Amino acid sequence: MMDDTDLPPREPPAQPAPMARPTVAFLFAHPAHFIALGAGSGLARWAPGTVGTLWAWAVFALLQPSMSHAGWAALIGLGTLIGWWACTVTAVHMRIADSGHIVWDEVVAFWLVLWLVSPTSFWGQLYAFALFRVFDAVKIGPMAWADRTFKGFGPRGGFGILLDDFAAALCTLLVIAIWRF
Repeated sequence: MMDDTDLPPREPPAQPAPMARPTVAFLFAHPAHFIALGAGSGLARWAPGTVGTLWAWAVFALLQPSMSHAGWAALIGLGTLIGWWACTVTAVHMRIADSGHIVWDEVVAFWLVLWLVSPTSFWGQLYAFALFRVFDAVKIGPMAWADRTFKGFGPRGGFGILLDDFAAALCTLLVIAIWRF
């Protein structure tokens, strides 16, 4: 009679591979996915962060005429808290700590930039857009620190997804403030 010591060791069940690119079905599979993927803007094949930031700009332009400062503060605050949850859940489901397709971080951080530089012209907003995208893409200084320090899964990782974009927003706002004054 054989006992367990005579059997070859069992291998743990294979883990599914990380999701390199989310699908439309994944977008609608969970409310967190819809939020984290920026209502679908994060499904872009190329430069999803830029597409997500453009989507944020378009939504800002639509909402701006009817939003007060208190409304923007509430939307950005609530968007950050809900986004933290959505980014955390979506990263776990995608099995990637900070997928470039998760764009809610760009959305809420760029709303903050646009809100704080307003009123400004289209060209002022375009300048803010370009600066924000450079700081977000280059990941130097505070963006690199946030990206490196809060990498991972769970609430800490979800917070990190948002934090490096808020650092990019802060750097963008500092450059604009220096330029204006």
